[in-house]
Amino acid sequence: MDIVNEILEREQKKAEKYKPITVEKHLELDIDIGTLLAADTNDLDVKSLRSDSERDVYLQSLARDNTQLLLNKIWELPTERIDEAIVVRLPAPKTVLPRSKPVPKPKPLTKWQEFAKAKGITKKKKDKLQWDEQLQKWVPLYGFRKTAAEKQKDWLIEVPQNIDPMTDMYEKKSSEKSEKVAKNELQRLKNIARAKKVKIPRVGLPVTADKASATQLSTAAVVAKASTASLGKFQDKLPKEKEARGIGIHELIPGKERKRKAPIPTPQVEKENNLNLIDRILNKRPKINLEKAVSKHIHEEQVQKSEEKKNMKPLKGKRKAKGSNQSNFSAKKPKAGKGQRNPTKKTTGRKRR
Repeated sequence: MDIVNEILEREQKKAEKYKPITVEKHLELDIDIGTLLAADTNDLDVKSLRSDSERDVYLQSLARDNTQLLLNKIWELPTERIDEAIVVRLPAPKTVLPRSKPVPKPKPLTKWQEFAKAKGITKKKKDKLQWDEQLQKWVPLYGFRKTAAEKQKDWLIEVPQNIDPMTDMYEKKSSEKSEKVAKNELQRLKNIARAKKVKIPRVGLPVTADKASATQLSTAAVVAKASTASLGKFQDKLPKEKEARGIGIHELIPGKERKRKAPIPTPQVEKENNLNLIDRILNKRPKINLEKAVSKHIHEEQVQKSEEKKNMKPLKGKRKAKGSNQSNFSAKKPKAGKGQRNPTKKTTGRKRR
């Protein structure tokens, strides 16, 4: 009997460690299983929160009970077994949680991806190795082994008849490859600029074009003209030159925005604008520059006096003396005063006493 009692006491102590899964609350919790959120609207025990000895125990028990209620709701959902694990599928969330940052936008498609999507072209997985008939072995499609296989294959390159026989074909092949790499890099940068909505300048003629069309030539002429410091403002037009359609300085220079036209106003806004314009015209006062007006008046007086002097006729009976440089206008001779001798009057005879 002692052994049985000991075993029962042991089991009872173990059971005391684990609390029951049934929890009773005065008010039910607001549970959103989609976001695993449980909101407890019941009143808190103020005495337990204020006492230092009971605060931690009370909060731990409260958190445990609420978590148990949330797990009970989860296990009410239908379960399924995936890879030896029992799982449940959560429903759609009901609570809208705030975000510190906006939802990331999907990555924009490149030109090829848009074309493939429109045409229904699906991407196929390529093999890493390809059988080469000339080398009679499997060659990788990329990597250093592909380069070594190409060198082994192209140990001799025939020079075509339409080019210079002294042309180095190995150098020409490497330059074509570098041009292709540069073209792919340019296209990649264009895709990035297009995704970020950055305006890039237009280019002239394409590199691979054998014969340029009229549109390409006109585009190249406009680009060359706008490449000067004055943006082609002082460049003369070529004879019979036509403007390229849809190409201007705004399209050629990145960052330079075209002036947008004002939107069509509503009848009320148009009426207010017209009334304001009439008020400005009727209440407009002329601005008078006093300094300019005075200087203009003085100048007119001086011009009038100079014209009067030019048009004045000389007086009759007054002749110009020979050898003298006097003007036509002769001033009055001063009268000799008392005790003064007139210098022009001749003195003859004796003096009277």
